[in-house]
Amino acid sequence: MAHRNCIPTRRVGTKNIFITWTKITLMDNPIIPLEKRFRGYLPVVIDIETAGFNPKKNALLEIAAVIVELNSDCELHITEHYTTHVIPFKNAELDEAALKFNGIDPYHPFRMAIDEKDALEMMFKPIRAAIKRNNCTKAILVGHNPAFDIAFLNAAIHRTQIKRSPFHPFSTFDTATLGGLAYQQTVLAKVAQAAGMEWDNEKAHSALYDAEKTAELFCKIVNRWKHLEAKDA
Repeated sequence: MAHRNCIPTRRVGTKNIFITWTKITLMDNPIIPLEKRFRGYLPVVIDIETAGFNPKKNALLEIAAVIVELNSDCELHITEHYTTHVIPFKNAELDEAALKFNGIDPYHPFRMAIDEKDALEMMFKPIRAAIKRNNCTKAILVGHNPAFDIAFLNAAIHRTQIKRSPFHPFSTFDTATLGGLAYQQTVLAKVAQAAGMEWDNEKAHSALYDAEKTAELFCKIVNRWKHLEAKDA
């Protein structure tokens, strides 16, 4: 496998940056380029909270992105986190049942939400940087039932007329499928618990919390696969 016998080539410093409710965390670990591990794609976990199920009509309200990379032990781990609240686009429909489920008040003044285009551009800049340092060609969206997230992401990209998305337009990695394979569970909370991860129902359905847990689960499954391969070698 490409991730064996790899040599550290880059070290990223530790810092925290806050931009309109955006949290960026760069871990102090050597980074090993991922270009051959996923056929040139960089896994980026995306979780989106919305005001309904229709990506063309319902508002995108919150988005989080978590970047994962290889450390010096060739283990996949979380290196960067980003999140922001988003102002509903003009004439967006807000489904009351969806808002009750995720607990978001779209017009609460303390949300510190930003325009949809600004949110996407803010997210895409560090993702592009991570693609470059890993010698990858594009990012691939990782999500739990990611058809929902990529549909809303693509609709927002189209609405805001962003020309160059860093993401593959339709390919994804699904941790619901991977969870069913590795842990016999498909619901995120149940997969996480089966994998020995901590889970807090009070924090669930926050975009950042769900994205972080999905990223942790994805790393755990990929790393577990590597160790199983090593046993079979």
